[in-house]
Amino acid sequence: MNEPSVVAIYVADQEKAPVHAVAEALAEAGLGLRGDRYHTKNAGRSARDAKPDSEVTLIEIEAIEAAQRDYNLALKPGESRRNIVTRGVALNHLVGREFRVGAAWLLGMRLCEPCQYLERLTREGMIRSLIHRGGLRARVVAGGIIRVGDSIHVEQGAERGV
Repeated sequence: MNEPSVVAIYVADQEKAPVHAVAEALAEAGLGLRGDRYHTKNAGRSARDAKPDSEVTLIEIEAIEAAQRDYNLALKPGESRRNIVTRGVALNHLVGREFRVGAAWLLGMRLCEPCQYLERLTREGMIRSLIHRGGLRARVVAGGIIRVGDSIHVEQGAERGV
């Protein structure tokens, strides 16, 4: 079996704007991915107002493939509107855990369940097909470059209270 890895990276510079694929992104602690809408929203905000669980979002390619298999909903990875598409890692198990993606360290904050907003921006059936497998919201603990193809490492015993 291949080790867990980054399949794709997506950013959108504004809310509601289409996402576009990038080969790499700089993850910045307390901000998210440079060039993404969440990074911009968090920039300059006080610690009280910032939303660390919106810094980076991740989804498994396996969940996107399951939407096709189980619901006949063929999705392109970017349609999930998540920042990082992964392969070979169970993201639901990373809530409260630190993990490394490329050169950056992330902390899984909470599940990223699909919502009406996502369905309005994309298409009908997104909520139903991604429920309980819509990905993970994470904060950047230590910044670094994340590239397509980078490995994902989950440290044993790297749990924190969230």
